Amino acid sequence: MSVSPLSTAQAARKALAERLSELRRDAELTGRELGVRCGWSESKSSRIESARTAPSDADIRAWCAACGAAEQAADLVAAKRTAESMYIQWKRRHRAGMRRAQAELLPLYERTRAFRIYCSNVVPGLLQTPPYASALMRMITEFQGTPDDLAEAVSTRMERARVLHQGQHTFAILLEEAVLRHRLGSAEVMAGQLGHLLSVLSLPSLSLGVIPAAAERTMWPLEAFYLFDDRLVSVETLSAEVNVTAPSEAHDYIRAFAELSKSAVFGAPAQTLIADSMSAFA
Repeated sequence: MSVSPLSTAQAARKALAERLSELRRDAELTGRELGVRCGWSESKSSRIESARTAPSDADIRAWCAACGAAEQAADLVAAKRTAESMYIQWKRRHRAGMRRAQAELLPLYERTRAFRIYCSNVVPGLLQTPPYASALMRMITEFQGTPDDLAEAVSTRMERARVLHQGQHTFAILLEEAVLRHRLGSAEVMAGQLGHLLSVLSLPSLSLGVIPAAAERTMWPLEAFYLFDDRLVSVETLSAEVNVTAPSEAHDYIRAFAELSKSAVFGAPAQTLIADSMSAFA
């Protein structure tokens, strides 16, 4: 069974901590001596080495200088930032509101050519209507307790969706049938959202599949994930976004998407499932 992306992010942080520990030992310093040279407590050195406390860029530079290895600071700072990008808490990403986070994704969406998206819980952002996005993002903002910039965030999310109609992009999207029935917002909001799904079925760049609840499966339902050109996988958990770039792990998600596709229906059968769900909100 493959290692979870969360475990990989933790492993990257631990590898950085171990490298800093090696530098201290190579310099023949104790944790206390390192702390004195850096101007902090011995306990801070211990927490960093055990990966219980993530070092700041300044901490890494001070550590390397204290160990006589200042030339290694730049590489270790880069490794630290890579580790941080693997696991980003939603509260941290949304600390100034959701609009900025939506805007930061736009370059990635513009340069990606092949999208593969699987959602088991909500309609993915690219296919959301403004009222549906507003209902969902309001729930997220209230749950996380982050600043409310809802109108701006929804507008930016809609701007991102223009890649559906512009540029040389292809989209393969799979939804669990339950996504069509999870009520986010009013019945009118849901009916409008499902109507939008019916309207985009005809887009030549989009393959939209629905996995019926009663379908025979070769792959169990998973957390939502987004594949960008087979090079980056973004996995959405309740508390964080986990980004996977290791080729072996990305391949696991490519395989999972292929297996999930085997249980999905497309074209007219998918249209029927969407229309049937829409009738429940009429």
